[in-house]
Amino acid sequence: MSWAESPRTHALPDGRLRLTHGPIDLVIAAAGSTKAVASALSRGRAAFQTILHDLAGELPRLRSAQGADPKGEIAQNMLAATAHFKPQFITPMASVAGAVADHILRAMLTPNHGPNHGLSRVIANNGGDIACWQSTGEMILAICEDPARRSAGARATIPAASGIHGIATSGWRGRSHSMGIADAVTVLAPCAATADAAATLIANAVDLPGNPAITRVPAHVLSPDSDLGPRLVTTDVGPLTDPESETALAAGHALAQDYITRGLVHAVCLAVNGHRIAAGSAIQLKEPAHA
Repeated sequence: MSWAESPRTHALPDGRLRLTHGPIDLVIAAAGSTKAVASALSRGRAAFQTILHDLAGELPRLRSAQGADPKGEIAQNMLAATAHFKPQFITPMASVAGAVADHILRAMLTPNHGPNHGLSRVIANNGGDIACWQSTGEMILAICEDPARRSAGARATIPAASGIHGIATSGWRGRSHSMGIADAVTVLAPCAATADAAATLIANAVDLPGNPAITRVPAHVLSPDSDLGPRLVTTDVGPLTDPESETALAAGHALAQDYITRGLVHAVCLAVNGHRIAAGSAIQLKEPAHA
């Protein structure tokens, strides 16, 4: 697969930089001295130029749950991130957006000359999958519980020393296919690639198998080249009772707690049908608990 257009750079009025190429849509930002920020944004732009080309050359392997190790740096990081969650079915593509954000973050934090990048904060936002770093203080994140209404049902506090450098959200209403019924599952993790993979799997686990209110079709019917192949993905969720919503959330919450216990992620917020639940101390839910 190839894309005819070249990578594009757009300077935004607030000083951020937007980088687009094919399906990739990144917004990067940095804080620090004027010189340090300009240099970091330049490094991010340079690192972006070959990303899509490099990934496209390894797509067959990245869409498969098994195979030889990929060659590219981002592809290898995708494989490493998803390997944490085996033996659950997962392909490296489950971490692609986060891995791209991680790659740009690393480039921005790596100065061309000398050990000091002179930055106090860096954020690489790849369509909602975010790689972030800060030297001091804390970041406050509003967590969307319903992409349709864009409503925030929780917030996360991320101190500089927390070890949280990745944020990702998944759900059946999102850009990618989901096998579950979560409106949104947001994960805070050590890196964005791990957060991306974990959010995918936890969102899959928020489910009510066999419930007639849920419409599903094979993934390859919607996207012939989907890494999910014939696996059923959710296309619509009808009215659910409160107990049904709570049952679905409980299944995802159990998996989230397991990932936290294993040290794979730091915190998770799960939402479905106006109900939400959080795992991990970094996330605080708003009141009331559900609509």
